[in-house]
Amino acid sequence: MTKYSDEFKFEAVQMVLKGNTVESVTRMLNIPSHSTLCAWLAHYNHGGIHQLLHKNRSYSPDFKQKVFEHLWQHEVSLRETAALFAIPNASIICQWQKQYLAYGKSGLLPKKKGRYGYRRVTLTLKSEGFKVNHKVVMKLMKQTGLTCKVRLKKYKSYKGEHGKAAPNILQRNFKADKPNEKWATDITEFALFGKKLYLSPIIDLYNGKIISYKVSERPVLKQVTDMVKQAIKQTGKIDCLLLHSDQGWQYQHEIYRKLLKENGIIQSMSRKGNCLDNAVMENFFGLLKSELFYFEKFESIEDFKEKLNEYIDYYNNRRIKAKLKGLSPVEYRTKSLRTA
Repeated sequence: MTKYSDEFKFEAVQMVLKGNTVESVTRMLNIPSHSTLCAWLAHYNHGGIHQLLHKNRSYSPDFKQKVFEHLWQHEVSLRETAALFAIPNASIICQWQKQYLAYGKSGLLPKKKGRYGYRRVTLTLKSEGFKVNHKVVMKLMKQTGLTCKVRLKKYKSYKGEHGKAAPNILQRNFKADKPNEKWATDITEFALFGKKLYLSPIIDLYNGKIISYKVSERPVLKQVTDMVKQAIKQTGKIDCLLLHSDQGWQYQHEIYRKLLKENGIIQSMSRKGNCLDNAVMENFFGLLKSELFYFEKFESIEDFKEKLNEYIDYYNNRRIKAKLKGLSPVEYRTKSLRTA
């Protein structure tokens, strides 16, 4: 491919601006293609001499959004879009597109960290003004290699009968009509740096918010009871609140059962060896591990704990859900309280 000096490009553009046709300038300067000269003109008309010579180029998020809207709505090629918007290289658009689908609009800076599938990406695009079908988003994500991560197995706390099992009151009815009507809990394990950490959270089935959680180096009873006490402190005593778990030894323990009873909490347990009875917790742990544990790199145990805290804050406040109408758990609850 022939390389042209800055002076040559500027001279060619000036000849056209002085009244010569593109065809005549192309012949006079022996430029092999009309499209080359048209691209130079587009660059010059868009950003002047600096844009023509590719110096100090900068593109705002709004400009990039216009590029995407044209590309997706009109289904034209990257090269045609680049020429129309005076972008020097079509591959730049491809790079923007991949960053946008992975991270969102805000300056094309990584905020989602590759955690969204095509459904949530579609919701994000629509919330930012794009008119795009979910099938188009799915196709684009496949083309750019943006795929979901695999979820792996969880820690199992069942160690046989160590107390009294409660009945399965929840019965897989995971729908709650109001906040703090139904909670669920479980424990999951993380193995890193030759050690193990255990996370014990409580999730509200109304909007999927993590109410409280505790991290421990061993799956001890105090971890679970402290988690419950923290949740009660945050929400206050609530009548007829249901707390569902599996049949882990911690949940069968007399101290745990007494703590729930003293605070008016109704205990519910999954059937033995049936993880689907607590599917909401299974789903959260799967997301947590695929979006954080298997996706990020950690420098130490403390670094992991810090990023875990950041992820749960992100999950509660910013991670949108399709079933919550494109809102995060906290946003959904706030909106429901306003309309109540």
